[in-house]
This record gives sequence, C-alpha cells and structure tokens, in this order.
Amino acid sequence: MSAQLQPSRPLWRLSALALSLASALAAGGAQAALFEDGEARKAILDLRARANQNDEQRQAQAAAIKQMQEQIQLLQRSLLDLNNQLDQAKGDNARLRGQLEQTQREVAELQRKQKDIVQSVDDRVRKLEPQSVTLDGRSFTAEPEEIKAHDDAMALLRNGEFERAVPALAAFLRKYPESGYRDSARYWMGNAQYGARAYKDAVLTFRAFATAAPEHPRAPEALLALANSQAELRDTKTARRTLEELIKLYPKSEAALAARDRLLTLK
Repeated sequence: MSAQLQPSRPLWRLSALALSLASALAAGGAQAALFEDGEARKAILDLRARANQNDEQRQAQAAAIKQMQEQIQLLQRSLLDLNNQLDQAKGDNARLRGQLEQTQREVAELQRKQKDIVQSVDDRVRKLEPQSVTLDGRSFTAEPEEIKAHDDAMALLRNGEFERAVPALAAFLRKYPESGYRDSARYWMGNAQYGARAYKDAVLTFRAFATAAPEHPRAPEALLALANSQAELRDTKTARRTLEELIKLYPKSEAALAARDRLLTLK
C-alpha cells in the first residue's frame, strides 16, 4: 500500500521538464523566424540588384539606340549630300558634254574651212605654176594661161563655131609658137577652116602640119583631110596624089584604108 502512495517522479521535476520543453520550442520558433527574415532580405536584395541591373541595361540600350539613331541621321545626311553631289556631277557632266559637242562642231567647221582655204590656195598656185599635159600621146608642160587659151579655142571648135575657132587657134599659134600644143592646134585649125569652107586655107594648114610633124599620130588624118580639101577645090589630080602619098607613108593606118576607098570614088 505504501508503494502505491509514493509518486514515481518528483513533481518539481515534471515542471522543470515542461519549462525546458517550452523554452526549446520557443527558441526553435525564434530561429525559424530569423531564418525566414534573412532569406526574404536576400531575395529582396537580389531583386533590387536585378532591377538595378535591368535599369542599367535599359539605360545602356537606350544610349545605344540613341547613338544608332544619331549615326543613322548622320548617314542620312551623308547620303543626301552624296545625292546632291551626284546630281550636281550629272549636271556638270551634261554641261561638259554639251560644251564638248559644241567644241567638236567648231573644230570640224574650222577644219572644213581650213581644208577649203588650202584647196583654194592649191588651186590658185596650180593656176600660176606650169602644169603637165598629155595630148595625142605626148607629154609636155604648159603655163596656165596657155592651157586656157588652147581650151577656149577648142571649145569653139567643138561647138561648131568654125569661123570663130579659126582666128582663136591662129592667135594661139602666134602667141605660143613653141607650145607643146602647136602641132595639135595646127591640125585642128585646118579642120576649123575646112568646116568654115575655107578650103584653100585648109590645104595650106594641113600641108604645113604634115610636113612639120610627119611622126605625129594625126599626120595620116591630116593627109586625108588635105586630099578632101583639094577635092573640094576640084583639084582631083592633086587630091589623088595626096591619097597615094598617104597610103605609101602610112599603109597600116585607118586613114590609109579610107584613102583606098576614096581613090575608087575620086575621079
């Protein structure tokens, strides 16, 4: 019975144990609260750091964008200046091209005028200097006035103006007795006299020509014309002798063939 009445532990010990347990629980709760506040502050600091970092990045990006915008504006102004310079260069090139074309036209005109002047001078010099002439297979030199006088007289003959051609050729022979045209002019003067029906004069002219220039290419024709002139004067006998002379001296000439036919009809 006495054993049932005696407590297993002292009461004061139970109280102390309870107090210790409460203290332990209180201390653990305080430490947990302290731990939770530190983590929150750390998170807040991290968030602030990140926010500050984001602000710095935004500011850097804004500065970079601003710099890029300034560079773009600078490039735009440079491009505008280049376009203006290009337009000005195009305008300058167009003006220069127009000036070049005008200069080329002026140079071409000057060259043409210079060519005309040179040609005119050459023509004038040529008219003053002796010129080489080839006539009836013979070459010689003649003065410009001499050539003109001969050509003018021959033009009258070609136009059938025999009465004017005769004195023109006679005047030429008097003025230029040693001319390379002399034999030819004498031959054609005989033809002009024949055309003008001055047969006696033609006989004298043709005979003088044939005697003075027997080697001339027209000598056979001169004898044939002489015979025709004699026949027109009704001097048939003399005309036949002239034809026979022609055949003898120039047997292979065309004039000799005509002379043979003429002998058959000349009575």
